[in-house]
Amino acid sequence: MKKINLILSQALEKISPTEEELKGIEIKLEGFLKEIKKQISQLNISAEIFVGGSFAKGTVIKKEKYDIDIFLRFDKKYDKDALSSLTEKILSFGNFKKIHGSRDYFRIDASKNIIFEIIPVRKIKTPKEAENITDLSYFHVNYIKKKFRGRRILNEVRLAKAFCYSNKCYGAESYIRGFSGYGLEILIYYYGGFLNFIKKIVKADLRKKIIIDAGKFYKNKNSVLMDLNAAKLDSPIILIDPTYKHRNLLAALSEEKFQKFQKACRNFLANPNLDAFSIMKIDFKNLKENARKKKQDFVLLEAKTDKQEGDIAGSKLLKFYKALSNDIKKYFEIKTSEFEYAGNKTANFFFSVKNKGEIILSGPFLKDKKNSTKFRKKHKKVFEKRNRLYAKEKINFNLKEFLNKWKKENKLCMKDMNILKLEVKI
Repeated sequence: MKKINLILSQALEKISPTEEELKGIEIKLEGFLKEIKKQISQLNISAEIFVGGSFAKGTVIKKEKYDIDIFLRFDKKYDKDALSSLTEKILSFGNFKKIHGSRDYFRIDASKNIIFEIIPVRKIKTPKEAENITDLSYFHVNYIKKKFRGRRILNEVRLAKAFCYSNKCYGAESYIRGFSGYGLEILIYYYGGFLNFIKKIVKADLRKKIIIDAGKFYKNKNSVLMDLNAAKLDSPIILIDPTYKHRNLLAALSEEKFQKFQKACRNFLANPNLDAFSIMKIDFKNLKENARKKKQDFVLLEAKTDKQEGDIAGSKLLKFYKALSNDIKKYFEIKTSEFEYAGNKTANFFFSVKNKGEIILSGPFLKDKKNSTKFRKKHKKVFEKRNRLYAKEKINFNLKEFLNKWKKENKLCMKDMNILKLEVKI
């Protein structure tokens, strides 16, 4: 425990923004909010401003770039479809980028390391009136501010966020399917700290769902399962939003990501180290050298899509990665592989594979005379089994050769999947 506490203390110092950084954000934010208030007044728009996200809650961790969420709460008299266009009018004083989604929002580069995200929401009195997930943000911020008293619990949340971020389990985006920031905050509050949280995760039985009703809305766990619709019950952890009983905060969490996180927790408790809270850049050259020693093929690829950066681009690139992986598996045994959304419209993924040597190809049924003749001409080692043709084929090409051929043969497929480029980097 002494070693763990020392590591946690060192990690906290490393992941916490400095007073100077926080002051710099506050100054930029204050000036920006002043300009927005001025625009709202001049345009005679009924809207109020509130700052949300980690910065408002006091749980922000040190990053190269800080995303600050600014919500514009519009009066209910405005049509829901007009909220984004009203926001655009308010922001006409600066350069912004429109991000398309279920409700369009806007991004402004305030400085080289500060980004403001301006999100239009409807001013509602209760969570059940929400028409969009972002409408609930106001209640989330207020709940955390009310419950999180003192620096200790805020620091525990910071540790949890940094740990998840380091182990690539942070974010509810569809290309990540990990823990949301608000979800982690509620988990840490429920378990009383980061260490208690990861100890519970390690002991969790993957065959049973973890059900947490932090707001104590339900009589028992069965009531939770009965009340939520099936789409919200797929995640390994069902965490009821303490501000809204019909929402599972971790509905996006996948089984695969949970298992990855559980393994990371187990490794940390067995061998506490500071690296568990650091974003480690993948050493591709080292991976390639390790693959060479094991007589494996290694390839690093960069793919680019024409879809909007963020969740849409990341999801498209992940889907493409999975499709490509499935085709690689036909000829190679994948030893290690990983997908990494690189931001903007690109992603990197690597494969370390072993040649299968020989594979069995399934051909047509014997009664299909025409295609059977073609199949026999195309393949040398053909045999019959259960009224069907099969062929043995030697794998006499490496992964790079396979990929070069694959790109030529799948140009249409790549176009259909909105992939503009697939390039071998290493």
